[in-house]
Amino acid sequence: MALKDPKYDKPIQLRKTRRPKQLAVINQAGCTGCQVCIDFCPADCILIVPGPDPANPTVHRLVEVDLPRCIGCTLCVKYCPWLTIEMLDFDEGYRKAEEWTFRSVLGEIVEPVPGETGAPRRRAAAHAAAE
Repeated sequence: MALKDPKYDKPIQLRKTRRPKQLAVINQAGCTGCQVCIDFCPADCILIVPGPDPANPTVHRLVEVDLPRCIGCTLCVKYCPWLTIEMLDFDEGYRKAEEWTFRSVLGEIVEPVPGETGAPRRRAAAHAAAE
């Protein structure tokens, strides 16, 4: 099991046989949280990350791609007004997501997907928010 949350079991199993060539990765350093990409995502895999202040979570919010759900359609890249989303090769996408993600709302990934290289390892969202 690669993810602690069982809702990710089916997407991971599908990903073993039908993974996209590219994944959308958001560089949160340039993200303004405008959420234009969310409107165009057919897989509904772009999530809102609340701002760092728990008292005012709508200030300085960002977005993040749930990579196991990304289908590689490129629509978010096409419509991002800030050019902060890139399409990267599957394995490179997971590596860059780890590097470019400052705040996350996704669960913790605890081990790589069997049979695939470059699978991500993430911190738990609660720990990332505390840092």
